[in-house]
Amino acid sequence: MANQSNRFTINFWGVRGSIPCPGVETVRYGGNTPCIEMVVGSERLIFDGGTGLRVLGQSLLRQMPIEAQIFFTHSHWDHIQGFPFFTPAFIKGNRFNIYGAVAPNGSTIKQRHHDQMLHPNFPVPLQIMQAELQFYDLDIGEKLLIGEVLVENAKLNHPGEAIGYRVSWQGLTVAYVTDTEHFPDRLDENVLHLAENADVLIIDATYTDAEYYDKKTSKVGWGHSTWQEAVKIARTAKVKKLVIFHHDPLHNDDFLDTVSKEVAAAYPGAILAREGESIELIPLAKNLQMIS
Repeated sequence: MANQSNRFTINFWGVRGSIPCPGVETVRYGGNTPCIEMVVGSERLIFDGGTGLRVLGQSLLRQMPIEAQIFFTHSHWDHIQGFPFFTPAFIKGNRFNIYGAVAPNGSTIKQRHHDQMLHPNFPVPLQIMQAELQFYDLDIGEKLLIGEVLVENAKLNHPGEAIGYRVSWQGLTVAYVTDTEHFPDRLDENVLHLAENADVLIIDATYTDAEYYDKKTSKVGWGHSTWQEAVKIARTAKVKKLVIFHHDPLHNDDFLDTVSKEVAAAYPGAILAREGESIELIPLAKNLQMIS
């Protein structure tokens, strides 16, 4: 068995979109909003800070002191609402570098985190966090090297803007592409770039085609895509493992079980992201296995 320094592990802490939806009907896939952890060799990368970030934070308390890189796709509420409850950020001795693109209105990722923790919306300010927090503004298309890990980004098609990420290390590549809506007449070149030949593609597929194009309750323009479009991207980009992500809060476990079967039939080996599960990649042989 290879040790952890020779592995690329993806841990799913929150896989739901829009709003947390805990309950008896969301037990198998989870109800926490987006948060994915990637342990890449000796580096720890965290993507998005939905309510899944709180759960990740509790697990990290056994490993302190913690140093990690936190990347945000954008600052819609479901992607940042867990940050004020991220316990390691309140503990001196931990260190977090936090990245995000500047919003269309000019606000930085630091400003947006600061603002969400102001009265009357939250009882304590960002400044009460005792960990070392460094905030960095990313340019669209910027390439960032963290140790031996290369992190690239590209703009996504989402109201208020969002960016997706491509993480590469020792010949392995994982793409994290949420929130994004497909175009009606073509595949998104930015998404294809992020996903090209990826070992794993984690992609927003909130809806089915039937829901998205429904004449009475159309989701066109809502900023999210469908699993059928995700399959098109995966085929064109020659993705090895497709992971459907950002599940609609109205989709219960039984509904997602049905989608899971349909996705796997359309793209062999494809899965739906489940909170608490992991994917492990090993360089060179590029072995893939699911860990519950």
